[in-house]
Amino acid sequence: MVPYAHTGGRPCRGDHPHGVRDNGRVLEMTREEFEELVSEALDRIPPELTRLMDNVAVFVEDEPASDDPDLLGLYEGTPLTDRGEWYAGVLPDRITIYRGPTLRMCESREDVVAETEITVVHEIAHHFGIDDERLHELGYG
Repeated sequence: MVPYAHTGGRPCRGDHPHGVRDNGRVLEMTREEFEELVSEALDRIPPELTRLMDNVAVFVEDEPASDDPDLLGLYEGTPLTDRGEWYAGVLPDRITIYRGPTLRMCESREDVVAETEITVVHEIAHHFGIDDERLHELGYG
């Protein structure tokens, strides 16, 4: 049996087209600084949850594919809830957090910190099999 690939992503939210604010300015932050924010967001995930994460890798990229330039994060893989006996010897699931769209939609460093944490939690939730509808109900949509 071939595992299906679940793809769940978190789009930009708010009223700004393509995440660009009305003043046209984009918040600046180096890739290293942004990677550190993602790492800190991962560190804030409770240990009882991180112990349950299995075969998943987290990456930071500058921009998503050109067909979805507003995407803040993306989960690609087979959620834990869908894995069966057939699940073995597969490449890790992939969570990607996108720097460019996040910086374009945020007004301040504090906004970037908060948005990055929400996006990390959102994508990890997909790894656990939680869908977008439930994430919206929980405030992580």
